[in-house]
Amino acid sequence: MTPKVETSTPANTPTPIGPYNHIAKVGTFITIGGTAGVNPATGKLAGDDVFSQTAQILDSFKVMLESVGSDLDHVVHINIFLKNMSDFEEMNRAYISKMGNHRPARTVIGVSELPKPGVLLTMNLSAVVRRGKIKLKRTAEREGKF
Repeated sequence: MTPKVETSTPANTPTPIGPYNHIAKVGTFITIGGTAGVNPATGKLAGDDVFSQTAQILDSFKVMLESVGSDLDHVVHINIFLKNMSDFEEMNRAYISKMGNHRPARTVIGVSELPKPGVLLTMNLSAVVRRGKIKLKRTAEREGKF
């Protein structure tokens, strides 16, 4: 049986700017596509600085992950696409403020352009479902409910 790919974009997260959902989940594996620091309540950038945009992205990731039974502590890898490497330290300061002591694998890539004006960085990630949720999902799958 081929695993089912579930996709979603939860409420209280930025609206995607193209024909995609933010989240794709297969079993216990979660991936979240490129996300900018857009405040979901206003549809505008959280600020014109890298700290506020980084913090907003991670706040959005928290909401997205919780919607599929995970959290920031279950992030496996994050890609960061940063427009200006001189913003690296400030991005890290915001990153640490939101990620705490969890240090998943991470790649930072310098880019010359991003899809929306004013966007200073985007991020995507891979994560896994929290352990307690895995058992519930597997049980439900065996009962034919998914």
